[in-house]
Amino acid sequence: MKGFRYLSGVATLKLERDKCKGCGICLEVCPHDVLSMKEGRVEIADRDACMECGACARNCAFEALSVEAGVGCAAAVILGFLKGTKPTCDCSEGSSSCCG
Repeated sequence: MKGFRYLSGVATLKLERDKCKGCGICLEVCPHDVLSMKEGRVEIADRDACMECGACARNCAFEALSVEAGVGCAAAVILGFLKGTKPTCDCSEGSSSCCG
């Protein structure tokens, strides 16, 4: 699903680059090419492509990556896909639904 987008700016993915040893396992397990290698260490190349599956963090022996388990606000992504729009959950301000 190359090019599939989630909500901008909501992914909880964090990288402590100084802990990265450049093994590249996270690059292999990431299904959406969120990460890339630069100067022997990983960097976040496309945070908004992160679906928060956690594969990168679970496979990092050096604890350089962390992410809160989630689904990239799946309800918003699905609704946007069905409507042919950008991801939206149609939440009103203060709503307790997916984005609230």
